Amino acid sequence: MTEPMAQLGSDIFYDFGEMSCGELLMALMKAMRPLASGTLVEVRALDPGAPIDIPAWCRMVGHALVQRASGPEKVHYLIRKGGVS
Repeated sequence: MTEPMAQLGSDIFYDFGEMSCGELLMALMKAMRPLASGTLVEVRALDPGAPIDIPAWCRMVGHALVQRASGPEKVHYLIRKGGVS
């Protein structure tokens, strides 16, 4: 089995696998905090709630969801960090 890899041209890639959305969003927040505004962050998340929770979280905290990978699973998200921590 191969390791998941970035697919969307990001500056940094985080694989959160099957982490539940509550844990995922906390881990993503902590991971993005030290990054500069404008950084492109790719996230791989398999939780069934991620397609709803990640875009909603981005809107709430001021990040831009640039792309969600196409395909039946849609498990990769490209996020541009906004000016917030």
